[in-house]
Amino acid sequence: MELKNVTLEKKERVAVVTINRPKALNALNSETLKDLDVVINELENDKDCYVVILTGAGEKSFVAGADISEMKDLNEAQGEEFGILGNKVFRRLENLDKPVIAAISGFALGGGCELAMACDIRIASEKAKFAQPEVGLGITPGFGGTQRLPRLVGLGKAKELIYTCDMIKADEALRIGLVNKVVPLENLMEEAFAMANKIAENAPIAVKLCKDAINRGMQVNIDEAIAIEAQDFGKCFSSEDQKEGMNAFIERRAKSFQNK
Repeated sequence: MELKNVTLEKKERVAVVTINRPKALNALNSETLKDLDVVINELENDKDCYVVILTGAGEKSFVAGADISEMKDLNEAQGEEFGILGNKVFRRLENLDKPVIAAISGFALGGGCELAMACDIRIASEKAKFAQPEVGLGITPGFGGTQRLPRLVGLGKAKELIYTCDMIKADEALRIGLVNKVVPLENLMEEAFAMANKIAENAPIAVKLCKDAINRGMQVNIDEAIAIEAQDFGKCFSSEDQKEGMNAFIERRAKSFQNK
């Protein structure tokens, strides 16, 4: 399938996914969501990719939201269908078996903020701005914003941002825990690659299982979560990378993980 609005590049163990509709500020229409779904499928099957960076084309916008020109004439059933599509794709991204770092250059509004929240880690440029402006358009957040934002910043702050449509700058996003790090715009991709490569130096199977334990554990009570952790901990011992990592430590030599 030919991709029209999303690009995929691979640089050694790191994949870079770019939402590529700069004239529309990278707004998400159905076509773009389906392109992203195809890319996620490819990444799921790529054993040589250890970490993913997700970004938007150009400096003005990461993703400026869902495409209002496509949404404005939808009826109730069509609106629900569009929401289901976005949520399905974002959930696949969230569950991808490798870490995803969002590199956020400018506007991350509505669906763009929701896309960033579906990633594991968010690095923002100093010029990035965030908002869930949906109620000002007569709708709710439809791609997971009502669920992921409270989990990241707390219930009260999430309700405030969603109810008021307030736009916040990168420093405020960092203060409330919406992003992990804020850097100058010219250093954004360099910082994202530095973090991605640091992650990629570690055992990819162990990193994958950490992501699984965290994501699944956050949805259940602590006793069930500890059981999930124990299962994933045990799975590590069936990998060659566990043997390599521990033997390298004991032998005081450099380790060489093979994702096996």
